[in-house]
Amino acid sequence: MTSVIGKSVKRTDTLGKVTGGAVYAGDVVLPGQLHGKMKRATVAHARIVSIDTSKALALPGVKAILTHADVPRVLHYGSPHPRSASVTQDQYILDTKVRYYGEGVAAVAATSEEIAELACELIEVTYEPLPAVFTVEDALKPDAPMIHDVGPGGNLVLPPFVVTRGDVEKGFAEADVIVEGEYGMGRPTPAYMEPNVCVCQWDPLGKLTIWTSTQSPFMVRGTLAEVLGLPLNKVRVLVDHMGGGFGAKQDLFQHEFLCALLAQRTRRPVRMEFSRKETFLGGRTRHPGTVWIRQGFKRDGTITAREAKVVFNSGAYGSHGPGVTAVGTAALTSLYRCENVRLEGRCVYTNTPIAGAFRGYGVVQTYYALDILMDEAAETLGMDPAELKLKNAVREGDVAPSNHPLTGHGLEDCIRRGMEETGWASRSASRPSAKASRLRRGWGMGCEMHGSSAYPGIKEQGNAVVRMNEDGSVTLMTGTTGLGTGAHTALAQITAEELGVTFDDVAVVHGDTDVVPWDIGAFASHTTFMAGRACQMAAAQVKAKVLARAADKMEVAAGDLEIKDSVITVKGVPGLSMTVRDAIAAEKGIPAPQLLGEGSYHPTKSYSFAAHFVEVEVDTETGHVTVLQVVPVHEIGKIIHPIAAAGQIEGGIQQGIGHTLSEDFVVDHRDGRPLNASFVDYKMPLAMDMPPIRTIILETAPSDGGPFGAKGVGEDPIIAIGPAIANAIHDAIGVRFRHYPITPEQILSALAEREGAQAA
Repeated sequence: MTSVIGKSVKRTDTLGKVTGGAVYAGDVVLPGQLHGKMKRATVAHARIVSIDTSKALALPGVKAILTHADVPRVLHYGSPHPRSASVTQDQYILDTKVRYYGEGVAAVAATSEEIAELACELIEVTYEPLPAVFTVEDALKPDAPMIHDVGPGGNLVLPPFVVTRGDVEKGFAEADVIVEGEYGMGRPTPAYMEPNVCVCQWDPLGKLTIWTSTQSPFMVRGTLAEVLGLPLNKVRVLVDHMGGGFGAKQDLFQHEFLCALLAQRTRRPVRMEFSRKETFLGGRTRHPGTVWIRQGFKRDGTITAREAKVVFNSGAYGSHGPGVTAVGTAALTSLYRCENVRLEGRCVYTNTPIAGAFRGYGVVQTYYALDILMDEAAETLGMDPAELKLKNAVREGDVAPSNHPLTGHGLEDCIRRGMEETGWASRSASRPSAKASRLRRGWGMGCEMHGSSAYPGIKEQGNAVVRMNEDGSVTLMTGTTGLGTGAHTALAQITAEELGVTFDDVAVVHGDTDVVPWDIGAFASHTTFMAGRACQMAAAQVKAKVLARAADKMEVAAGDLEIKDSVITVKGVPGLSMTVRDAIAAEKGIPAPQLLGEGSYHPTKSYSFAAHFVEVEVDTETGHVTVLQVVPVHEIGKIIHPIAAAGQIEGGIQQGIGHTLSEDFVVDHRDGRPLNASFVDYKMPLAMDMPPIRTIILETAPSDGGPFGAKGVGEDPIIAIGPAIANAIHDAIGVRFRHYPITPEQILSALAEREGAQAA
């Protein structure tokens, strides 16, 4: 019987957030602080002939200007995972060449943000225009201009990523039915509440301190140190609170390097914050692309073969392109069982904004295609789509995309429970007649699976230090970053549960690379899974030390003792007890030896599963789609904090609804200029747009490696919702859409085309 985990305790960061006391990077104000801004390119592809900064330098209040001639010319990793095959090394802080509209070409530090912006306008840049390519089709042409001189060539970010299993030709030869299609994906952007922001300060001894909104403070430290030529102990990164990241804030951005260099040049603190427009121009998006896929089926629905070609548009730099391509392509080996698989993934440079890591990491795109194709196959085979997916759902012993064997029957459990909860078999009979109505209703479902942690693609580890203080209270030190999801609350719960102390006895120290143990960063659905396991390991060490001291005082064997709610008792002996505080109390005025535990966890691979069931209403006169209800069923192992887990699921569904129906960062293919770099024109679903969500969380397949059997949930909910909506639209109006976003204009056009074809 657990005491703390599985309960929705009050979050550790609640008080600071509701009172306004929580400190974000943008809240930091230092004496003598300057403001930095970037001059951004107004062309998509060009060489820089000259940069004239004289007028800007003459402006009162301007303290420094940096161009490519003033910064280290070191190729760095666009993402802070050096030496990982998941990312590329293809960026300079500032370059002599522009590769996308909005790329930074110079930076200014001034006494106010307004002066810095005016100075940027006064900087005169002369460009030599170069031919530009904005689509992967154009970028892959034999005569296409080369965007980089690194990589395998041909505008490929990496060589084609190929996965094969079994005998594909034999599998298709055995098929009774072959279904294929090509699916297109737009360019949604994370649109986090807190824009990119950092403050940099150097001390007299040459140590850099940076307050920054990042998911990976230790990776920021490592990359800054490498590029600036500093030892690690001369870079300190502070991240107290964050206003969201969704994966995109794994990267190091131009402004973080430039802020540090401007502060070094001026010998004063410098603050740089993106405007909302800059988060579009200089931030990261999801990878747009196409997925061509075909599958062979037996008449009974058994899949005999699967072949796919995935092409992702990385934009002007590689960033996470290699990792996203590898993960998204390899994902197509799984979800639905198939012994014969041949897959190819390619990632391509174009002169467009940079695509990077984003919640769902490549799997959003490829499972969107796979899951819709399964619905198309069900229609061809005359089967119910949920039954077809249930028949082929991966299960115990199947090989996961990571090449690890799966455990449990999580996906089957999710599908069955969703069918029960929605009355799936009788949904058509209960639907209102729509023959004469402009409003048509339909149901759809989609599935997903996602790994907890980026292992084995990245050789990760989670670390934690647990210290018991003289009064029995506990301090947990963790390098994990809080993105606003309540992760530190879950880590405190795990620590308290393992130690047997109350939740209120645990305080969490985080966000300072000079103090806390190293952590790879908050991403890949691994914080609770991986860092939580490290916390459990560290807490177990401290618990053993506490019980050893108590055993001496109580004159019993340590193995006969247990701790609950900070009280130590003897198993089977009522009334014989001691508080944790008394067990470690000072003797003869001398405090107990320091009770420390250190946990370092190298993860195994675990997968979470989900099936989303969605009802939509389509207005056939306006093309507008209303999501009426969502029933998400998730299997995530042991739940640590139920409300936080449900919040992750509901937030992912909101993002997924936006991806599927409205969100798309559009680039003009004539000149590379972004067309909707603001919340005025980039349409996200708001609170009033959200449907009722009845979240169901299962614990049927606990993890072998996570704390108390817990698995990740951060990325899962954004994956299954998209194909569920697309399939529901088809169920409502009989028109199949193979892309996202599915806009009202496209729905009206498709309906008109169908009516025209019927009339003919």
